Amino acid sequence: MSDAEAQAESHDRSPESPEPPESPEETQAAERLERAVRAAEQALIEFEIAVETFRVEVENFSRLHHQRLGPMYSRLDELDALIAEALAARTGDPEDLRKAREARGLVQPMPGVEELFHGWIDSDGLSPEAAAMLTERPVQPPPRVRPSEEARRIYRDLARKAHPDLAEEEAERERRGAFIVRVNAAYAAGDEEALRALAEEWEAGPPPPERRASRSEELYARLEWLAERKEMLAAVAAELESSAIGAMIKMAPEDPDGLLDEIAEQLLAQASEKEARLAELVR
Repeated sequence: MSDAEAQAESHDRSPESPEPPESPEETQAAERLERAVRAAEQALIEFEIAVETFRVEVENFSRLHHQRLGPMYSRLDELDALIAEALAARTGDPEDLRKAREARGLVQPMPGVEELFHGWIDSDGLSPEAAAMLTERPVQPPPRVRPSEEARRIYRDLARKAHPDLAEEEAERERRGAFIVRVNAAYAAGDEEALRALAEEWEAGPPPPERRASRSEELYARLEWLAERKEMLAAVAAELESSAIGAMIKMAPEDPDGLLDEIAEQLLAQASEKEARLAELVR
């Protein structure tokens, strides 16, 4: 064999030739794209910090508002009921009696969880039937205690073929493990159709490996993900700002704690006025 023939044969047996190097223009474009991605990442981080900061403020304000001012609101409701009842007792008017009943209804204790669910909840939480009712999903118990013989046959066959311990590489072991989880779920439900579909899926083999994206494609995909993430955070921020508590914080962005004190003073003043009104009616 001549040297030329040997080189040609060696070339035929060699792996695929490496991709040609990028041109200077392509390299510069990739570098600009890389800088754009990094800038977008930093901007997103700052935005996430701002959204999370406001979310914590809304949550804390809501908790403090309930703890500090909840009893005062309850007191105001009680005073409203007492005033309505005193007025109804003085006038005897049917409309005043109706208003008194409505006002008293606002301060009646709420029923307990067990009373609301009428035995559908226990120490383990909601029963499957109760959960199905709340989620509007039908309860679907398996048709029999033991799956059919055909289901058992397909299951045993799949378990023998697809068991994760048969894999030598970690990635394949994980793929098999996820597949067996689906097989087990179908078998537990006694679903022959699902088991047959899984058997066909297994016989078809794993999906072909995806083509590795170029660096530019990865960067563009990263930019798209960052944009989607920012859009989602913007929706969260808008929801927080439009909530009652968020709107209250926006009224005093520099001192939300002071706003609680201001609201408390207003509620105390309202309570004093209602107490004076009640005292006049019960003289």
